[in-house]
Amino acid sequence: MSDMGSLQDLRQSRTKSGDAPDRGAAPIVAFDFDGTLTIRDSFTEFLRWRAGPGGWALGLVKLAPALAVYARDRDRGRIKAASVKEFLAGETKTALEAEATQFADTVWDRFIRPDALKVWNDWGERGAHRVIVTASPETTVAPFARRLGAEALLGTPLVFDSEQRVTGAFAGPNCRGLEKVRRLKAAYGEDMVLTAAYGDTSGDREMLAMAQQPGFRVFRQKP
Repeated sequence: MSDMGSLQDLRQSRTKSGDAPDRGAAPIVAFDFDGTLTIRDSFTEFLRWRAGPGGWALGLVKLAPALAVYARDRDRGRIKAASVKEFLAGETKTALEAEATQFADTVWDRFIRPDALKVWNDWGERGAHRVIVTASPETTVAPFARRLGAEALLGTPLVFDSEQRVTGAFAGPNCRGLEKVRRLKAAYGEDMVLTAAYGDTSGDREMLAMAQQPGFRVFRQKP
């Protein structure tokens, strides 16, 4: 869970028995981030932006063995971990958070889909609890989530060592597919009601399947 709110704050209200959600609770609406709220994968773009043209090209050369393995097994979590280790290992948490904020400020106007932002704001005006559920690292998505006014963020958490430096590992499974459902239920309870959900890839299908109003690839506008 990101630091955008405590677990207690994020749970739907329960009856005293704890058997069912309070029907007066704010509706929960889940948005995938990359490709749904944005026009492309934010983590790849962040790494490219941070490394610069030369550093990015050199990093891809070093990642060639991992990319070859990915071409065979299509394990997104493994290739993402390899990318983190290559491009971010040793970076302090404070510095990474500052860079992520600068990146979000730099790309915002050309990165966020206008039609997705409209729907996001519409749900906000209706009093919905809007949660971003993403496979990207929480640390790099957090500045976008704060600027959007998200009530919560669930992503793939990075591991920091005792000196608060990136180790190159993740603290949990890649947040896609069934893991998105697991994370939502861990945050809001097994009997949570997901009013609506929006996504754009196969990694969002399980989350969309649990929503009363699923939206698959409904956002297409570019800034």
